[in-house]
Amino acid sequence: MRKLAATALAIICATNPIMAENKDVTIRMVATSDVHGSFFPYDFIERKPMGGSLTRVSSYVKELRKQYGKNLILLENGDILQGQPTCYYSNYVKPELPNAAAMAVNYMGYDVQTIGNHDVETGHAVYDKWIGELKCPTIGANVIDTKTGEPYLTPYIILEREGVRIAILGMITPAIPYWLSESLWSGLRFDDMTSCARKWVRHIKEVEKADVVVGLFHSGWNGGISTLHYNEDAVEAVATTVDGFDVIFFGHDHNKRKALVKSASGNDVLCLDPSCNAMYVADATLKLTLADGKMVGKKIEGNIVSVVDRAEDNDFNTYMQSVRDSVDNYVNRKLGTITKTIKTSDSFFGCSEFNDFIHEVQLSVTGADISFTAPLTFDAKIEKGDIYMSDMFKLYRYENDIYMMKMRGKEIRKHLEMSYNQWVNTMTSPDDHIMLLSDSTQYDKQKCGFKNLTFNFDCAAGIDYEVDVTKPDGQKVRILRMSNGEPFVEDKWYRVAMNSYRSNGGGELLTRGAGIPASELESRIMWRSERDQRYYLTKEIERRQVVTPKLFNNWKFVPEEWTKAAIERDRKLLFEESR
Repeated sequence: MRKLAATALAIICATNPIMAENKDVTIRMVATSDVHGSFFPYDFIERKPMGGSLTRVSSYVKELRKQYGKNLILLENGDILQGQPTCYYSNYVKPELPNAAAMAVNYMGYDVQTIGNHDVETGHAVYDKWIGELKCPTIGANVIDTKTGEPYLTPYIILEREGVRIAILGMITPAIPYWLSESLWSGLRFDDMTSCARKWVRHIKEVEKADVVVGLFHSGWNGGISTLHYNEDAVEAVATTVDGFDVIFFGHDHNKRKALVKSASGNDVLCLDPSCNAMYVADATLKLTLADGKMVGKKIEGNIVSVVDRAEDNDFNTYMQSVRDSVDNYVNRKLGTITKTIKTSDSFFGCSEFNDFIHEVQLSVTGADISFTAPLTFDAKIEKGDIYMSDMFKLYRYENDIYMMKMRGKEIRKHLEMSYNQWVNTMTSPDDHIMLLSDSTQYDKQKCGFKNLTFNFDCAAGIDYEVDVTKPDGQKVRILRMSNGEPFVEDKWYRVAMNSYRSNGGGELLTRGAGIPASELESRIMWRSERDQRYYLTKEIERRQVVTPKLFNNWKFVPEEWTKAAIERDRKLLFEESR
């Protein structure tokens, strides 16, 4: 019988093809997003050490590469070109040198890079040069060249690892035109993410025969600006309505998140957002099984991993040392002195010397009648004493330009109504919060405990007004007069200074608030600055040498018998507890 069985087995082996053997492949994928110039474990704005940074990410990745080799795939998800003075120095002060962001990405051996809205905000000259310096592909399927109708960037890449074909599809939030002047993205358009993803996933599956499909999206989970044509934060919608994705790495909203959702056909999609400033990485492990070269099994797990306490990569530091030294010299340049400490925290509760200095410069530079500005950083402070270049990144966080627009009086009031509706609560008793807060945003790096984004909390200078927090939304703002004593007239045209983000529709205060059609905004612009806002603030401090902050005292919350105590309670809640 044994002889018979052996003979039968020999006959089967001789007459059949070699029996299929399963092959197990493990792929590790690590993604960064919204690095915002955090290349070094040092905050050049505060001039002190900080956690996170790409040198720590590099250390983490090098350890993984020892284990996984080429099966470690490293992805960068955009918004790397703005944030720290390192970026400003590289983009504008010394643009002739290799871009620091490209140097860091190239050193770390990223496999692919996508682009974010703050990368676009640097303008064609900066980001086109940066893309040309990168040694990895830059992908963005929904960034379209308007002349050709084809993607301006490579839509996707295919990486092959041990017989596994991995497609990585890049996209950016399409809300760029609502924030940025067309001069920064001339010749481009930004298509809706969901329809774009559906088109390219079909192509990737049918033509590329990809085994694994990965999204690399510079867009938040949900919410943000929503129009008839697109949604700003569309990751949840793409993951749940577009079949084919296995993993989606995303960002933009600075909100650390791990989510496992079902696609329309019921397949699992792992979605990971590593927040911002290289404090965390998104880390996914793909355990794949092949039979006869075909995918027969997938197990995908992942998490958000802190790198705050990781050791630094000393080789990275050595490679980037010349950049660090140059930026250090740049930010330590003394500009003048200030006679009083100014804080953004004061800006949430009434007039503040911090906001009013920005108002003063905007009115001076433009010759406008009225100025709008908002606190761009939740809790920035410039201490009494010497002012250094580093302080200018606290005084003005972004590289916005200054614009002057024409607006009717009633549009100005409605603009402010929407701003304060997002900012303050409607109080029904003296014990209520005056600020519009949310427990769910306590750890959100953009909302910081407020219900809405603080950089959309516009106040005004040039007019005297009250904000009655007992009134319903839309009826809180009462404009009393122009600050020069003249009457404020609702039907009169006024010249209004603001930053370029706002004038292009950012925050929707001009469109949804003031009621100005988006198509009309461009024709309302009367003047544009040649340089960014920070440049003019810097020049004004250098001109004065000694800055004595002044308070305009042109607006306040009422009724004061309720608001004074409520302000003190919420100030303590937001700023003492935040520390």
